[in-house]
Formats: sequence, structure tokens, C-alpha cells
Amino acid sequence: MAAPVVVAGAQLACTMGAAPSALVVLPAARVLGCSRPAAAVTDSVPLLNVMPFGMCRSPANPMVAAATAAALGVLTPMPCVPVIPAPWTPGSPTVLVGGKPVVTATSQCLCAWAGQITVVSPGQTSVLA
Repeated sequence: MAAPVVVAGAQLACTMGAAPSALVVLPAARVLGCSRPAAAVTDSVPLLNVMPFGMCRSPANPMVAAATAAALGVLTPMPCVPVIPAPWTPGSPTVLVGGKPVVTATSQCLCAWAGQITVVSPGQTSVLA
């Protein structure tokens, strides 16, 4: 069975973040799912589509590393600023939005600071095959 399509407002989580975040999908020329714009795999732009996850606790993040060094090695979380170098993967092999594969509930993307960003709630329950 196909996974639900991810739409604007979907809840996301990062393994290195302290709080969930909501996906922002711009409504320009988009397919709607449950009256919300469906997300394409390229909707992974930090601070435009993917909002911060509260505080980041990844030692790979230079801000966290600097704060941890200043605290004599005690891990010191710092505000999250996601850095996402690649689109969501895998996208749907059969459903396209704006000519690009749609994001499904099983899609994920990686943050350059070692976090894995996943979909907690796709924002709808309908399934497109």
C-alpha cells in the first residue's frame, strides 16, 4: 500500500532537534491534498519549507561545538538552523507535483549537522497511488 502524501502543515522531527516543526509548502501551482498544497521532494529549503527544530544538540553543528567547548566539554545545545543539502528521498515513484515526485510519509532528508529529518504526521490521511 502507498504511503500518505505529505501536505503543508505536516509535522516533522529531527533526531538532533528538541522540538517538532511544521512543513511549509508554498501554494504556487500545486496539487492539493485535503485542501492543502502537496509537498514535492524539492520542498526542503531550510527556513522556507523546513523550519527550525528548537534547540540543536548535534556536536557536528559548529555553534553547538563552540558552546560545548566554552562549557568545558559539557554538551550545550544551541538554536537550530537546519542545513539541508539534498531534497527529500525517496519521493513517490508515481505521483508528481509540478513535475517532481511528491513527498510521502516515508520520505526523509538529512541535515548537514548529522540530523535525520522525518515525517511524524503527513498532515492528511488520504493515499495517492
